[in-house]
Amino acid sequence: MRSLIRKFQSYWLADASFVTLLIMLITAVFVLPVIMEVTGRGVLLFNMLLLSVFFSGIFSTRSVRLISVSAILFGIHLALRLIRFGENPYSFFVLENVIGIANTLVFLFINLRLLFRDQIVSAYRIVGAVNVYLLLALMGALTLEVIHAATGASIGGNVVLNGTDDDYGHFIYFSLASLTTVGFGDIYAVNTPARMLATALSTLGVLFPAIVIARLVGLASR
Repeated sequence: MRSLIRKFQSYWLADASFVTLLIMLITAVFVLPVIMEVTGRGVLLFNMLLLSVFFSGIFSTRSVRLISVSAILFGIHLALRLIRFGENPYSFFVLENVIGIANTLVFLFINLRLLFRDQIVSAYRIVGAVNVYLLLALMGALTLEVIHAATGASIGGNVVLNGTDDDYGHFIYFSLASLTTVGFGDIYAVNTPARMLATALSTLGVLFPAIVIARLVGLASR
């Protein structure tokens, strides 16, 4: 068992794991919203994929503290999901997404550490930078879910929200539009928390190439 865990950790600590994570994130960010919209299904698959992403974070670092934090957050997140999808009347939707946001933040930190370790730049590291960008978009979508559940409003326009996981497609779309500073205008923030989140995502979207990409280019030029 220990040998299997070590092999699993060795893989997620290697640069090649950036490609696997990219496939998982592309599926979560771009593919599953389409499946959920067209077929009306995919909610369970989305939750399983999200948990899989967070589970990989446990093995993506050698830091005992980060492993412990990731494992605890993953355990809580998994338990809350099982409670909601189980045969019982209980649900902790807001708490689920708060834990999801915390897990995403920890996973972002872990991936940034992996991205800039040993001062080496390669094609895998560029993929890692894309992963960080998509994780920011995912965190924005989860935060919008919390805002909507807590205040009863978040985004408006050409969108109908029902307060469930089915809203994820709208939230990730708005999050990406804000992060890339595109702002199509078909969907917009309707209250102050959502507006501040959109502003924060836009700021991160502008700073990302100025800091992360510039850092990678600087390392490559050496």
